[in-house]
Amino acid sequence: MSRITDNRPAKRFELEVDGHIVFADYSLENSHLRIHYVEAPPQLRGTGAAGRLMEGIAELARDKGWRIIPICSYAAAWMRRHDEYHSLLA
Repeated sequence: MSRITDNRPAKRFELEVDGHIVFADYSLENSHLRIHYVEAPPQLRGTGAAGRLMEGIAELARDKGWRIIPICSYAAAWMRRHDEYHSLLA
């Protein structure tokens, strides 16, 4: 699992890769984690960084007992492709 950080003031999860930050904006209410937007800077697109971020978020959600609501189309597609995390979908 990749090491993600929870930037609570900005309400986003972050993963630093080679000096660049890939992030996911989120909101958390009643153990429901809504992933609003996933963004990778141009330098990280196509490197799998956003997928590693999503994996870290999914593992965190599993550890915390959260259910995921992927609002972002990338997050929704990633969740569909990873059967091992389907049980986390709200």
